[in-house]
Amino acid sequence: MAKDKRDACVLAVRAGVNIELPEPDCYKHLVELIKDGTLKESELDDLVGPMLFWKFKMGLFDDPYADPDEAERISGSEANRKIAKRAASEVLTLLKNKKNLLPLSAKKLKSIAVIGPNADRSLLGGYSGIPNFDVTVLEGVKAKVGKKVKVLYSEGCKITKGGSWTMDEVVPSDPEEDRKLIKKAVKVAKKADVIVLAMGGNEQTSREAWGLNHMGDRTSLDLVGHQDELVKAMLETGKPVVVLLFHGRPNSINYIAENVPAILECWYLGQECGHAVADVLFGDVNPGGKLPITVPRSAGHLPSFYNYKPSARRGFLFDDVSPLFPFGYGLSYTKFSIDNVRLSKKKMKRDGSTTVLADVTNTGKRRGSEVVQMYIRDRVSSVTRPVKELKGFQKVFLEPGEKNTVRLEITPESLAFFDIDMNYTVEPGEFEIMVGNSSRDEDLHTTILRVE
Repeated sequence: MAKDKRDACVLAVRAGVNIELPEPDCYKHLVELIKDGTLKESELDDLVGPMLFWKFKMGLFDDPYADPDEAERISGSEANRKIAKRAASEVLTLLKNKKNLLPLSAKKLKSIAVIGPNADRSLLGGYSGIPNFDVTVLEGVKAKVGKKVKVLYSEGCKITKGGSWTMDEVVPSDPEEDRKLIKKAVKVAKKADVIVLAMGGNEQTSREAWGLNHMGDRTSLDLVGHQDELVKAMLETGKPVVVLLFHGRPNSINYIAENVPAILECWYLGQECGHAVADVLFGDVNPGGKLPITVPRSAGHLPSFYNYKPSARRGFLFDDVSPLFPFGYGLSYTKFSIDNVRLSKKKMKRDGSTTVLADVTNTGKRRGSEVVQMYIRDRVSSVTRPVKELKGFQKVFLEPGEKNTVRLEITPESLAFFDIDMNYTVEPGEFEIMVGNSSRDEDLHTTILRVE
């Protein structure tokens, strides 16, 4: 659209672009374009005005100077480490726990092998900055068990060489070197009672691709490098295996999902990563995280999302159409039942409201949390609508045997959409109100709301 950067600057100004990120490029020509009359100073005023408004609104001109000592006291402080640790603990999502392998008991273990390319690595993701504290998985496990359990370590394999977000070139790991590392890891793992495998991706395998010399997109969702070989080698030792997945996007972990008894989705947990992981591994914290995305079985399943249109999931030849793990999914070390799903009013006016109620009971033996989710489907509408949409949720913490009634409000906003004439409206008719602990059909209880 633009013949050069001067021309691009003009087009951008007249399109209303008031911030050029990440660094000045075309807008370096602003002054000369105003001086030669190509742009009017008033056009710049229109762009600057809204930014100044919000700066005044925030009080930045009343007190523009920060107190560096106060900033140092608050940022990265010991007190705020507790918040970071709690946030990380609540993110951890239990995807599988066959025969209740987790939580681990330090009293029953003599040794634990912490293995994998992400086991002793800073896992902060890109654009993160450098915190005052940064705890790796290995460090967290060692701090948790102290001298009670012997902690063994081996890298297992590499994901990429280096792996830093700041490194433009991505160099694949060396296959021969990886196989040597895997053999070394097997020797270490055989000495342990249980294996904790920290793997997934790094800052290079999931990042913004901003140039030909800084790639980030992939054609496959499979684990990079020889990580699947590492998993197979660990399973062949006959030891119980727990997989911790760290990455910036979901991987199609089909082999792991089928063969590994316990899986924790971790994403990037921040500075308290190691402590949060150790708390969950050893049961000091009961995981209650839920997936904020759908985990696909392969790149061929993309796009993979729960709120698809009714005709958009016909299936695949020789493969399962369902996701590997659905949106909203996440297990716990205890069990919950969601029953007696009902509406306070089964009929409502288009501008009215009602409430869906559900009884949630902790039927297990540990205190834990459950996220009760409400999905809605318009049965018949003037335009095609998704098979379900998340319209409300509530997290409840329950003691063993405790029961609570969750109430989720249904308002016109919960039911409205843009109709065939692009009017934002609520159409009369029947709506399916689905309540459960994930977006998966078998995890939902359905009741019918009539809108008049």
